[in-house]
Amino acid sequence: MIEALNKAKSNGVDLIVFSELAVCGYPARDFLEFKDFIELCRENVEKIAHHCLDGIAAIVGSPRVNPVVEGKDLYNSAYFLADGKVQHITDKTLLPNYDVFDEYRYFEPNRQFNVIEYKGSKIALTICEDLWNLNENPLYIQTPMDELIKQNPNFIINIAASPFSKTQIQTRQEVLRNNALKYHLPVLYVNHIGGQTHMIFDGGSCITDAEGKLIAEAKYFEEDLLECEMRNGECEVLNNIVISSGVERLHSKFENIESALVLGIREYFHKLGFTKAILGLSGGIDSALVLYLASKALGPENVKAVLLPSEFSSDHSISDSVALAKNLGVSYETISIENTFNALQNTLASHFKDTPFGLTEENMQSRSRGIILMAMSNKFGYILLNTTNKSELAVGYGTLYGDMCGGLSVIGDLYKTEVFELCRFINSEKEIIPSNILTKEPSAELRPNQKDSDSLPDYDILDKILFLYVEERKGPKEIIAAGFDEALVKRILRMVNMNEWKRWQAPPVIRISSKAFGYGRRVPIAGKYLN
Repeated sequence: MIEALNKAKSNGVDLIVFSELAVCGYPARDFLEFKDFIELCRENVEKIAHHCLDGIAAIVGSPRVNPVVEGKDLYNSAYFLADGKVQHITDKTLLPNYDVFDEYRYFEPNRQFNVIEYKGSKIALTICEDLWNLNENPLYIQTPMDELIKQNPNFIINIAASPFSKTQIQTRQEVLRNNALKYHLPVLYVNHIGGQTHMIFDGGSCITDAEGKLIAEAKYFEEDLLECEMRNGECEVLNNIVISSGVERLHSKFENIESALVLGIREYFHKLGFTKAILGLSGGIDSALVLYLASKALGPENVKAVLLPSEFSSDHSISDSVALAKNLGVSYETISIENTFNALQNTLASHFKDTPFGLTEENMQSRSRGIILMAMSNKFGYILLNTTNKSELAVGYGTLYGDMCGGLSVIGDLYKTEVFELCRFINSEKEIIPSNILTKEPSAELRPNQKDSDSLPDYDILDKILFLYVEERKGPKEIIAAGFDEALVKRILRMVNMNEWKRWQAPPVIRISSKAFGYGRRVPIAGKYLN
C-alpha cells in the first residue's frame, strides 16, 4: 500500500483510495476477536499515515476499536489520512449478515453521518454495503447516502470488498448506476483484488458519472491504479482505461470463471507459502480441468499429475491423461492401486466373508487413491487439489477420505454441465484438453462398465434441479411445478440434504456462484427437512 501511495505521489495525485478492510484483508473473521490483531491493524494505519505527506492523502479500510462500552467492540472503518495523521474516520453503517458475509458478528453499525472536506471538495465516503440498499426489498431501514446527501457532497467514494460471482459484475455496476442516478453524483468505486481462502475478489474498480454512465474501469483479476481528476463534480480520466460493461463481462462468463479460479488457486498457495500442487488424473473431465487451471496458476513445472489406474480403468483413461499432461507440459507418473486395494481386501477378507462386491469395495479403491496422493503430498510438500464438481458435491457422489480429500476444492462450485462448458471454452482456439475427454460418458470406473448415469440422472436435468434448490432456494413443489418429475425431484433433494455431513468435511470450495457450498450455505447435518 505504501509502494502504491508513493507511486501515486510521484504522479502528483492528491488522494489515493484503498479498499474495504484493506489493512487486514477481507474477511478477517475471528482474527478480529484478537486484541493483538486489532493493534497490528492500528499500527499499520499509522505507518501508512506517516507517508501521507507533501500534498497526498489516503483512504484506507481497517477495523478499529469502538471507543464506547455499549455495542460491539469494533467498527468496520475507512480512515482518511493526511498531513501524516488520521484526519477523519467513517464507519460502515450497513453490516451484511447473509451468505458469506458475517459482519454483524463483529462490528457495530455507524449512526453518525458527515462528509469529508478536502482541497475544496466534499466527499461522501461510504463502505461497500452502504450503497446496496436501493432495491424493491431493502434489507435495512436506513440508507447512509440519504443522510450524506443533505450536506451537498460533490461525489461519492465507496470502498468495497465485493466478492466475485458469475453475475456479480453486472449486479454491482447496476447498483453503482442506481446510486449515481438517485443522488446525481459521480461514484468512485474501489474494490478488493485477490483471494481469501474460498472467496475471490475480482477488482474492477470503476467510475460512474452523475448520469449513471460507466466512464472508467480498472482491470479485473489483477492489481491496477486508476487515475482521474475531479473538478466541480465532473470526472476526467487521466490514464487509458479500457471500458467494458456488465453486459460485456457477462458475455465473457467463462473467461471470468477461468480467471477467478486461477486467481483463487494462486492466492491460496501464495498465502500459505506453498508452491507445488498434486492431483490424481483420472482421464475424466473434472481432473483434466483442474490440471489445466493449476498449471496456469502455478506454472506447469510446479504441478504433478498422478495416474492411479485399477483393474477397472479403461485404456483411454491412461492415454487421455498422458496426452493432456504432455499438452500442458506437466510432469506425471503412474502408480497402480491394485496392490493397495488387494492388501485391503485381504485384510478384510475374513470380516467380509460371503458378502458381494459392492459400494464398500468401490470406496476402498477411491480411498486407496486418497492414501497414495496424501502420502505424496506429505513426503514432497505438495498441496493436494480436489477435483470434485458441484453436482457431485451436492448429491454426495464421492468418497469421503478418497476422491473428496485435498487442501482446496477448485471446481466445487461448478456444476458438471458448467465444467463441460468451461472446457469447451478453453479449447475454443486450440485443443488443449483432448477431445475424447470431453465426449466420453462420465464414469468413476470403480466397477466393470460403470457410468455416472447408473447412479445419477442426466446432468442436464440434475443441474437444473440443483440450481433451483441450491441457488434459488426453491422448495420441492416449486421445482415440480417448473416441469420436473415429482419422484426425481424428491429423490435429488433428499440426496442433497442427506449428504450435508460429507460437505462439512470437504475442502474449502473456491466460490464463483451466488450460493456455494461451504461457509455461505449453512444448513444442519441432522435436520429432517426433506430427508
